[in-house]
Amino acid sequence: MLKYIKANRNEAELSVKLFEGERSLVITGTIGFILSVGIAIYIFFQGPIISPEGNVRDAFSFNAAIGIFIISIAAVLPLTKLGTGKRKVVRWFFILSSLYSYTIETVQNFRGISPRFTREGTAVDIIAGMIFGVVSLVLVTLAIILALHFFRMKKPYERPLLIIGIRYAFLSVLAANVAGIWMILLQDRLTGDGGNVIVLHGLGFHALQTLIVPAWLLEKANVKESLKKRLIHFSSIAWMLSILFIGIQTAMGRTVFELTTFPILACLFTLVCLGITIAACVLLIKQREPIYQRFF
Repeated sequence: MLKYIKANRNEAELSVKLFEGERSLVITGTIGFILSVGIAIYIFFQGPIISPEGNVRDAFSFNAAIGIFIISIAAVLPLTKLGTGKRKVVRWFFILSSLYSYTIETVQNFRGISPRFTREGTAVDIIAGMIFGVVSLVLVTLAIILALHFFRMKKPYERPLLIIGIRYAFLSVLAANVAGIWMILLQDRLTGDGGNVIVLHGLGFHALQTLIVPAWLLEKANVKESLKKRLIHFSSIAWMLSILFIGIQTAMGRTVFELTTFPILACLFTLVCLGITIAACVLLIKQREPIYQRFF
């Protein structure tokens, strides 16, 4: 029994921690939040529209979304077991791509120029927008590389429950990237009479929080491992079905904010995912353990 306890203790000590060694990525993500706060203050006093094409509300939401995404990448990157050199390359591609994206999205909107699909800008603005598209493809490529890496990982690996959640999350991220390419091909975010591809694009990326958080919570819950795995699978599959229904509704050129079949199904499956997260929180509360104890 004593050997078993010591073995478990040693395993816990060796377990890879979230965010470990990724201070630079965390700082990069935080920059996005700082920019969003500053833009929100500007919008409060001046409004969002800057002629002829600028809308700083887009910059607000974009910077916040990239910030959340990069911080989420910082959380999971230590679990990849990439070598020091490869991990450094991936890290700096994410950092440089994010910094360029922050800059072009913010500066161009404040200049009154669309950062992606300008019709009023100069040749330089058009080239900057084309580079923005290339940078977006770099982020897509990095997401695919990480997704493939997580799916190719072989047992035994540390924190297996988190790995399950991460794998599903990257499937959702791939769907978000497809939506991003869709917008590039459209040269717009709107499709049909009411479809808005940016909704699918944004929600797809949020899987890095909505699917990893319940996995992290259940990892700490004092219940059977088989039940934990089933709950993570149920939560993740529900989220993926929600993304699927949102994608179908968008492809039909209709808004996801209407009370029709596909948006209602998407909402119901999202509630399933949320319910499992709440259930995981309740399990921890019943154990009388602080939810944020040993977060890293």
